[in-house]
Amino acid sequence: MTQQKKEGSDKLWGGRFAEGTAASVEAFTASIHYDSRLYKYDIAGSKAHAAMLADSGIIAADELKLIVEGLSSIEKDIEEGNFEFRRELEDIHMNIEKALVDRIGPAGAKLHSARSRNDQIALDFKMYLRDQCDILADLLQSIRRAFVLLARKYLGQVMPGYTHLQRAQPVQIAHHMLAYYEMFGRDRERILDCRKRINLSPLGCAAMAGTGLPINREQVAEALGFDGVTANSMDTSGDRDYAIEFVSTCTMIQLHLSRLSEELVLWSSSEFSFVEISDKFCTGSSIMPQKKNPDIPELIRGKSGRVTGSLMSLITLVKGLPLTYNRDLQEDKEPVFDTVDTVTASVAIMAELLENLKFRTDNMVEATRTGFITATDLADYLVMKNVPFREAHGIVGGAVAYCLDKGCELYDLSIEEMKQFSETIEEDVFAVLSVEGSVNSRVSTGGTGLSRVEEAVVNAEKQMGI
Repeated sequence: MTQQKKEGSDKLWGGRFAEGTAASVEAFTASIHYDSRLYKYDIAGSKAHAAMLADSGIIAADELKLIVEGLSSIEKDIEEGNFEFRRELEDIHMNIEKALVDRIGPAGAKLHSARSRNDQIALDFKMYLRDQCDILADLLQSIRRAFVLLARKYLGQVMPGYTHLQRAQPVQIAHHMLAYYEMFGRDRERILDCRKRINLSPLGCAAMAGTGLPINREQVAEALGFDGVTANSMDTSGDRDYAIEFVSTCTMIQLHLSRLSEELVLWSSSEFSFVEISDKFCTGSSIMPQKKNPDIPELIRGKSGRVTGSLMSLITLVKGLPLTYNRDLQEDKEPVFDTVDTVTASVAIMAELLENLKFRTDNMVEATRTGFITATDLADYLVMKNVPFREAHGIVGGAVAYCLDKGCELYDLSIEEMKQFSETIEEDVFAVLSVEGSVNSRVSTGGTGLSRVEEAVVNAEKQMGI
């Protein structure tokens, strides 16, 4: 019994236990193999906490000095690869705390005053996610910059716009690129907005009810760069909204990358031949020597399922949890870490790919010459001649059916053939049926007309500091 008590008390929480933890339980419950990446946040949080404890009279000034020096030495050892993470100590907090006690003695055992691993992990996790928000915000600016540069480079060049993956109306390449600029701009706004809710310090809520010790939560929050402190200790202890929101925002980013990837895969195929993806971002076939495969867009498209899966994992994790902390919440880290690694890598490499992307403008222009791509312009022309739109729609539909039978395009018809569908059609219709005329007529706000797109490019360049 004595030996069992000794084994139990070897845990920093083991005073109540008479038996040591089973090896199988240690293996099953340990999180150090993945939460070790939080070490610098854990140490920074502990230093700020220790400073507050000293200022509050809970520990002495010489003890604070020992704690800070001990934590700094541990951090140095970790960064140099000289620190042994022990599975039996479960997590990053206990590994660091045990090493601190071993190095500086009783002063290290005072560090955990007025905090719990519940608020400690929330602090580490929030500080980590706050940094990841900043990293992603910068990466999203990089990819947006790439779209602006492409828009400027190909300003005035036209391509088919699609609905239902069918040629619909001609647009400018620049307009298409700026669509993604806007898309990833919303993503950046979302990640920065998410950061605001992350940036409230949980430390001092302790296990779930706060603490009776005379602490100053606001001091720690300010020292660590938080905007303030959380308002309710019970909510704080069991809250993972910020992790779900972060992964949800990342999922949106990855979905947008996936949509872009799908277009790049299509456009780089022989059937489209709209773009040339640099050899640096493609691979070949092990059996077919002629192949050039767009593997980077394909992998990014595939990884969207991985990120979506992480979001579903987190949502399911908290679905039935009662307040406050439950050990289930240990399962929140791996989906978040995997999401961070996946999305940051995807955004970074896509930005790099776009910087090396070339459009085959001749093929894109040629693709606008078929598929009755200016049919809507003919309907608008009739509307301007005082023909009701629904009637105009039917007139143009009849003209398209006629062309299909004849095997020609609308612009191939003579004025006499045009007039058989409506006497209101005059010679000026052919300017309307041209691709250039169609594109440049779209001058409504947000449209693809040259004047509007030039204006949008200039505005985007100003926003990006180009």
